[in-house]
Amino acid sequence: MTLNINIKQIGSRKPVISAVPFEYPGDIRTVGELITETVHLCVAAYNCRVREGTDKPKPLTDEQISDMASVGRIAFGLNYGGREQDLQPAIDNALQSYEDGLFRIFVGEKEVGGLAENIELHDGDMLSFIRLTMLTGRLW
Repeated sequence: MTLNINIKQIGSRKPVISAVPFEYPGDIRTVGELITETVHLCVAAYNCRVREGTDKPKPLTDEQISDMASVGRIAFGLNYGGREQDLQPAIDNALQSYEDGLFRIFVGEKEVGGLAENIELHDGDMLSFIRLTMLTGRLW
């Protein structure tokens, strides 16, 4: 099943959010399974890049440099450690983060509930993972 995940792009000159297709194997029935499969796909892709060494630096264009400068960090996006990530700790971290309310998941425009809640996904559905930022400050 192919699901499209909205991913925010850096900078203001490009479209801010674009849909990236993710190919999910099998049937996903609960929110916990959706998070687990998403983490599995992302960790597998990351580890594949580390193994193949495809994280070679590429020259940045002036537009890329100015977009990164507007967010305060100019980087090539390389993994300097060269270590693969462990799958199970990443899954545990993602599930705990969801339970703690650090991010929310929307299917289309509808928010999904707890980890054990059943969800109905169809081929081509649009998913949004929204990371919540905790703001601190003083009133006075």
